[in-house]
Amino acid sequence: MQFRKTFVVAAAVAALGVAAGAAFAQTAQQKSMIDAAKAQGVVGEQADGYLGVRTPSAASADLRAAVTATNDGRRRVYAQGAAEAGTTTEVAAARMFEANLFPRIATGQWYLNAQGQWVQK
Repeated sequence: MQFRKTFVVAAAVAALGVAAGAAFAQTAQQKSMIDAAKAQGVVGEQADGYLGVRTPSAASADLRAAVTATNDGRRRVYAQGAAEAGTTTEVAAARMFEANLFPRIATGQWYLNAQGQWVQK
């Protein structure tokens, strides 16, 4: 039953994410900046479904703004998916990480696990 609920929530959120398009990265420039920061290990995905800054001293104000814009877009999509699936935004976000975001993390990139530790994939 838990797997089915996870699948339903992730599918609902993923479908909204595709439909919402730029909701995950507000502009092409911000997406490019985030992708470069992920490759450098400055930014990473988090188990809660949002982006996080792993090395704050290396993050410019523009990069922080891009992370915030992306997280705001994700929050909107997760809230919509959660409402459709009958769960909370937090559950939808975590399920999206498990089902869609974690598998996309490239080898060598960093993510914040559920225990609050930055781990390199």
